[in-house]
Amino acid sequence: MKTLFNSFIDITLGWPEKVASYIQWLGPLFARLVVGEIFITAGWGKLQNLDQITENFISWGIPLPHVLTPFTSGAEFVCGILTILGLFTRISAGILGVIMIVAIKSALWEQVDSLDTLLGFSETAYLAIFFWLAIAGAGKASIDYWLTHK
Repeated sequence: MKTLFNSFIDITLGWPEKVASYIQWLGPLFARLVVGEIFITAGWGKLQNLDQITENFISWGIPLPHVLTPFTSGAEFVCGILTILGLFTRISAGILGVIMIVAIKSALWEQVDSLDTLLGFSETAYLAIFFWLAIAGAGKASIDYWLTHK
């Protein structure tokens, strides 16, 4: 009986883990490419529309909107590039994660009526990805990895 159980565990847990070990580099790379592109585009769009974005910041009650609007927009753009490259990924993911927390709290919090609503925001999904990247790092397919393993 124990052998049958061990075989079941090996097949259902061990085999997928072994397969995943060969492509482990792909998870963080894919996450970085997706969120990096999204934030490059979003940051660039905000930089091109600073007056309107500043008005949004004012309406959301964000302090120092004339300072924080260009800073946040530039951070999204630059950190998006760094995230794609896998350069200073933990720092960039931390910065973008904080931006997502502020976005949820300032622009979306009034819409939250349940945990489902909160978890349904794209900003929450981005926050989860940034949290993972900040802790796990950029992975083997990154400049960070190359710099630290050279």
